[in-house]
Amino acid sequence: MVQRVCFFLLVAMSMVTLSLWAQQPCPSFTVTVNSDEDHLLLAVNGADSPKDQIAALDKFAQEHADSKFIPCVNEYYATADLKLQDYDKSIEYAEKDLALNYQDLNLLLTLMRAYASSTKVSDTFFAVVNKVPDQVKTEIGTPSRPARAADDDWAKIQKDAQELAKDSHDYAVWAFFQVMTRVTDPAKRIQAIDTFLQTYPDVGKDNSAQVSTAYFQAYQMQGNMDKTVEYGDKVIAADPDNVAALNTMGLIYAFYLPHPSPEKGAVYAQKALTAAQARKKPDGVDDAAFNKDQNIQLGMAHLTLGYAALLRAQKTTKLLPAINELKLAAPLLADNPALQGQALYFLANAYEMGVPANHRAALEALTKAVSLPGPMQGQAGALLAKVKAAVK
Repeated sequence: MVQRVCFFLLVAMSMVTLSLWAQQPCPSFTVTVNSDEDHLLLAVNGADSPKDQIAALDKFAQEHADSKFIPCVNEYYATADLKLQDYDKSIEYAEKDLALNYQDLNLLLTLMRAYASSTKVSDTFFAVVNKVPDQVKTEIGTPSRPARAADDDWAKIQKDAQELAKDSHDYAVWAFFQVMTRVTDPAKRIQAIDTFLQTYPDVGKDNSAQVSTAYFQAYQMQGNMDKTVEYGDKVIAADPDNVAALNTMGLIYAFYLPHPSPEKGAVYAQKALTAAQARKKPDGVDDAAFNKDQNIQLGMAHLTLGYAALLRAQKTTKLLPAINELKLAAPLLADNPALQGQALYFLANAYEMGVPANHRAALEALTKAVSLPGPMQGQAGALLAKVKAAVK
């Protein structure tokens, strides 16, 4: 019986390089020449476009719904749909194979590419990422030298195997971090990172800054301030000019710890302010988006510095530093109503602490603060009522 490997036409050579083998669909299937499956593969491989490939696959699937070759058909569907940028369909067909307990390296890579290019996230994606190392070992392993392989050919086989293993590993790592940020449940996000690092222990060493950032953001979402501070310091140790991390740490120390330390928060905020003033727009980032983020980061730094100065003024009576910082913060935070409301509320307090109190300026700040949703909205309303009573 004459057979042909499903992803290739017959070749005269007895040897095929490993990287090409593993990059193709269905490496475990063999197909008899002139069989229905053989005709399908000839049609798919000879098609002029992914749409033509899908048409050939549709015809086979309709006529041979019970064929043992269906997992390979699904994999070809997933690949064709990926080329057509129909990521949902690509995911659907790839996951059909997983449900049938079929997998190969190409299928896993196709599924990861589809998820990374889409906006979707699922437990299946993370399971697939964690399957890649074992699948690489299964399909690539340690290649054996073919009996008639020349030295150059053997060197190429080894090189291709190493490159495919590395490329598969690196893509899985990249895709994980790309998709992980779509997980909205912080506990699930933390669990996903934990499991990922068990599968890819090298990433914790080679990409420690990225891992620390992932944990930092997840614990911040969870409201676990102790862990957020722990990983925030790791992020900053790796990237001292990380404005977002510096500002977040400043706000946490100033406002959100069980025993806040506004002065320590101010240290982070001053570093954030210096870094923000020096940073440049990265290539490819929209001007409007960069300017919006720049304003928010500057505003956050001035807010923390202003709050620390306000508390300091309770002992020194020097209110001008707090007023100046908070007056800078409020307009910069226009795109973050909660933080802008805080800045305005503290600014009003600073005006009211003066001797004499500046009721007019306090009223102006509070009138805007009470219209902004956030943690200080209720307190701003209460202070506004007191100020209005005082000016009557």
